[in-house]
Amino acid sequence: MHQVHVVDHPILKRDLTVLRRAETPYGVFRSTLSDISSILAYEALRELRMREVPVDTPLEATTGHVVDQRVIVVPILRAGLGMIDGFVRFMPEARVGHLGMYRDEQTHEPVDYYSSIPPGIEESLVFVVDPMLATGGSACGAIRHLKDVGARRIVLVTLVSAPEGIAFVHAEHPDVDIVTAVIDRELDQNAYIRPGLGDAGDRIFGTT
Repeated sequence: MHQVHVVDHPILKRDLTVLRRAETPYGVFRSTLSDISSILAYEALRELRMREVPVDTPLEATTGHVVDQRVIVVPILRAGLGMIDGFVRFMPEARVGHLGMYRDEQTHEPVDYYSSIPPGIEESLVFVVDPMLATGGSACGAIRHLKDVGARRIVLVTLVSAPEGIAFVHAEHPDVDIVTAVIDRELDQNAYIRPGLGDAGDRIFGTT
């Protein structure tokens, strides 16, 4: 089984508190989520393969490093869109795919409605991004879809995770690492994370 990496950083904890507050305005929520996503991306990108290259400083020749791996970031629509900027700040050359999935409010099962994946996924390090890992249904559906189209190395990056979602993802996809800001207490009877931060998509886009 692969790892769950909980990112421990003072700025992340501070900003997560802002996101949890019910009274945080939409614009502040959106910008704070982007900032937190940068911290998560910084940690997740430790997986990158590097290559040595010669470089001339003003004083002498030395050895530097460049990224030697294609990166694809795949947000799960719609809330995952709020995490893209955190990755492309560090990897502006990263390609961005999109997977549209929503949770059926009765069955709590994921339903696919859209897919657009860049070419070259077989050789890429693929980051699936979604602020909330609740039941794990949408994450597992996204991972399964990406594997079906050729992805070989996938990392799931999420802001708030429930223990049930982590367990489900690793039962279905034990080869997938999870990077998260926090593991919350539990899911409630409606499959919402507690204490959580509400519906991330609604709070990003102001649709509450």
